[in-house]
Amino acid sequence: MTINCKGELVDLKRPKVMGILNLTPDSFFDGGNYKNEGSILTQVEYMLDHGATFIDMGAYSSRPGAEHVPEDEELRRMVPVIDLILKRFPDTLISVDTFRSKVAAESIEHGAAIINDIAAGNLDDEMFGTIAKYQVPYIMMHMKGTPQSMQKEATYHNLINDLRIYFSEKVQKATSQKINDLIIDPGFGFAKTTEQNYTLLNHLDMFQTFGLPILIGLSRKSMIYKVLESSPQEALNGTTALHTIALLRGANIIRAHDVKEATECVKLVEALKENAL
Repeated sequence: MTINCKGELVDLKRPKVMGILNLTPDSFFDGGNYKNEGSILTQVEYMLDHGATFIDMGAYSSRPGAEHVPEDEELRRMVPVIDLILKRFPDTLISVDTFRSKVAAESIEHGAAIINDIAAGNLDDEMFGTIAKYQVPYIMMHMKGTPQSMQKEATYHNLINDLRIYFSEKVQKATSQKINDLIIDPGFGFAKTTEQNYTLLNHLDMFQTFGLPILIGLSRKSMIYKVLESSPQEALNGTTALHTIALLRGANIIRAHDVKEATECVKLVEALKENAL
């Protein structure tokens, strides 16, 4: 199971870690932490040194109820940082977290390797065509509504079946447009209650039938700290516990704030699998 990132084949049979770099002032955990070149480069270097295969950059906060950011502001935040990182670390595989085709296109032109779309094309009709044009790996996440409205839309006939239908339709549309490298993300925390998130985690292996890599993003999310009655800052241990479960249920990419801990989790789970009777 491989994806082609700028001519480099990345094997996802052994799970990989995607480090999160938020360029927004209002992200739920680390918003505003990376305001200057020094802090950005230090964090990227740390993540790369501790096992991140990908760096996922977001310039539009998608936390529930987040403020809407104009397209030109998203570009202003994103593009110079892509240039900055690739100048210092030219081999970095950058994933850009955006639902806008223009942001996707300009980011790819500046060297981004992957597009990570929380809306899987639902918020921009030009996104699939853009991905097809540039032939980069495309992460399609499940979400209903927008970041501003999604928490009001956590209603399903059958959660797992509804998501499987959603991804079946998205995969069919993408392949019909000759998009080659697809990754699915079930969207923990996006239009889902805490209980629904755990149902989804319990049945994550049911998404393996698509034969595509599965990305999970549950790092420090409310499904953890609400259960523990704590906070995002105190949710690292819970994050690692759920990462372990996700890996055992077939996750191929772990999107995480804490790269060192996520990488250690992958190593331990792989050791467990390798020594199974």
